[in-house]
Amino acid sequence: MSMVLHVTGMSCDHCVRAITAAVSALPGVTAVDVDLAAGAVRVEGTPDAAAVTTAIEDAGYDVAAA
Repeated sequence: MSMVLHVTGMSCDHCVRAITAAVSALPGVTAVDVDLAAGAVRVEGTPDAAAVTTAIEDAGYDVAAA
């Protein structure tokens, strides 16, 4: 299973690393792919969607409504 979230506020490789680290630490996450140009984060596995959103927001980024 995968989910794609639209994330605003990402601008550099540091953003990619911060989001990848925050989301990868969640239970059920098997892979994280951050597409900086598209402003998208693809999460593979079976994580709780609310936990993924919270992790990204806690890292300092905004998750846009789909």
